[in-house]
Amino acid sequence: MSFIYTGCFQICPGTTRALQQAVEAMQRSVGPGQFNVVSIGFNQPEDSPEALKAFAAQFHINSDNWEFLSPRGADVPALTRDFGFLYAATPAGFDHVLQLSLVDSQGRIVRQIYGEQLNAADLGEPLRLLLAGSPVEPERLLEGLFERVRLVCTVYDVKTGDYRVDYTLPIQIAGGLTFFIVMVVFFFNEWRASRRAASRRARRA
Repeated sequence: MSFIYTGCFQICPGTTRALQQAVEAMQRSVGPGQFNVVSIGFNQPEDSPEALKAFAAQFHINSDNWEFLSPRGADVPALTRDFGFLYAATPAGFDHVLQLSLVDSQGRIVRQIYGEQLNAADLGEPLRLLLAGSPVEPERLLEGLFERVRLVCTVYDVKTGDYRVDYTLPIQIAGGLTFFIVMVVFFFNEWRASRRAASRRARRA
């Protein structure tokens, strides 16, 4: 399952094409009809059924196992929140994470695959485990945490028309926390020194 918006002229077409190539490779490997693909238009009401149909036709996607869905606008916030999909409106369209969610037959999200350069290997390993009825191992905690930080810091560059990672915000937060910790340690040491001095004066008296 992936989120897209049809007004995107670079990132969404690129990720959809990469997904299409990965899906076709997997279908050749495990056979057709073994899994379903869903692309959801999150920019409502612009991502109408007609707009999504035209988007699919652009890539010659007419598989019975690949649906392009147009949810109600009121349902989009809860839907994207449930899938952990982050996006923000910009003058150029939307900044959003590049995310593919792998969902099992019970509707449970078992893997989040991130990045623009999706390939058959990224999709194949967890998908084959699901088709075989084996549990899919969750991502390691630190890797997942780093990936989420990187994705939140991914911004759209209007000048280049591409996405880039901007770590300015976490660096500023880290600098602020470091300054706060240093000040707490400094005042604690000053307080402890003043207590010792007061204790010495009391003993002399």
